[in-house]
Amino acid sequence: MNGMKYTVNILLFLFTIFIVIYLYRENIQSDIIQYISIGLTLSVVFIGFVIFMENRHPTQTLAWLVVLGAFPVIGFIFYVLFGRNYRKERMFKKKYFLDKKVYLGSKSAKAEGIQPGEDDDYGKLLKLAEKLGNTNISYSTETKVLTNGKETFDAIKEALRSAENHIHLEYYIVRDDELGKEIKDILIEKAKQGVKIRFLYDDVGSWRLPSKFVREMKAWGIETVAFGPVKIPFLNNKFNFRNHRKIIVIDGYVGFVGGLNIGDEYLGKDESIGFWRDTHLMLKGEGVRALQLIFIQDWYYMTNHSFLTDDYLLMKETPNEVHGGVQVLAGGPDNEWSVIKDIYFSMITSAKETVWIASPYFIPDEDIFSALKVAALSGIDVRLLVPSNPDSRIVFHASRSYYPELLEAGVRIYEYREGFMHSKLMIVDGKLASIGTSNMDMRSFHLNFEVNAFLYRTDSVKKLVKDYLQDLIVSNELHIETFQNRTFFMRLFESLSRLLSPFL
Repeated sequence: MNGMKYTVNILLFLFTIFIVIYLYRENIQSDIIQYISIGLTLSVVFIGFVIFMENRHPTQTLAWLVVLGAFPVIGFIFYVLFGRNYRKERMFKKKYFLDKKVYLGSKSAKAEGIQPGEDDDYGKLLKLAEKLGNTNISYSTETKVLTNGKETFDAIKEALRSAENHIHLEYYIVRDDELGKEIKDILIEKAKQGVKIRFLYDDVGSWRLPSKFVREMKAWGIETVAFGPVKIPFLNNKFNFRNHRKIIVIDGYVGFVGGLNIGDEYLGKDESIGFWRDTHLMLKGEGVRALQLIFIQDWYYMTNHSFLTDDYLLMKETPNEVHGGVQVLAGGPDNEWSVIKDIYFSMITSAKETVWIASPYFIPDEDIFSALKVAALSGIDVRLLVPSNPDSRIVFHASRSYYPELLEAGVRIYEYREGFMHSKLMIVDGKLASIGTSNMDMRSFHLNFEVNAFLYRTDSVKKLVKDYLQDLIVSNELHIETFQNRTFFMRLFESLSRLLSPFL
């Protein structure tokens, strides 16, 4: 497969030359244009054959072949940026086995407490989560739901200032704006006090982050590393696999995870976006250890430097109170299973009364799509909360192409109208919930590195239910009768957008 990989890279490079020559074809002899056309055709045919031989899901295979056949140039560019799949088995093999080794080495530290029994409502689901996610369920972790940017970043800044030993941060987007500078200044001040700080940011998500920002942190001893650096996107096979995680670990005891990146727009300061509705989670105690392990493994993958030692894994004395079950799961292309998607599927199929979902980007695969329809047809109260003011038109209209079938099955769909809704939640029966970085879309399921916290019978689940009901008050419910009246051109654009959904 390595030989095919290099062949594809060469073809991608040649294709770039073909495009440049094509744009200036009027100044080139016609016979050269003919040769280039033949070369372009052969390249597209070869890429089609590669996609066919990769044994992807039939829907993805057909979508790619249709796009390549109908729009050779655009299809080729899309494949370059988003489709190459020769791929994660080799790229992330080392990382997966490291994750597995760490998990096996940490099983002896499993918390004692209330364990799910065979007669528990969700016993099988929790066992599945433990097996797929390579992390243990904690029953002595305190959690607090943080609603929106102000509450979240107030708590984060307070926790950062209280750090005594180390701070670990991992983010998809970091901005050099007012909030970004404030976080940077806090980190520099803590570094001056002798706190060890490591900062991991995604190279594509934070592509606007100036080098000066990074240099300034490094100058004060803050170890700062870009995840999946991309120098030449057309020839870089890591371009499509991004670290979408948002993690903070402070002294191994306090942790944060959720949907908010570091930037002013997450505080509602971007006028083009408006109010930013989001949800984050603060953890204290044993469950933070799982976040720590995820960060350590991601850091080692990028730097080859391991600090998997007791200094970072030993916890402060953990309270004996039982707070309900908490499990932190990492999903990504390095795993042999689609961890978070599989857990979502199991949550939906385990539901007895309600399935409430909030997602800014809703591009389900066939498994999730079918599970939602079957649950609704079975009489379960299935609700979907999405934004009415999207930040991506193609994703927005691709999402709406799924609505008619869902509405006909009895799913209730709400569009949030008070700004941009970015929360990533699933709540089942008011007892079980997921909160984290994973959207309900193909990219989060199969391509991005994600992390979610799964909560079982905690007070935080009750808070999520309360917030969800409040969000519905400021949302418009879609009805099948009125939704079917949208124009022909709107339906056409939705169908075209859906054609791209396997890549979104």
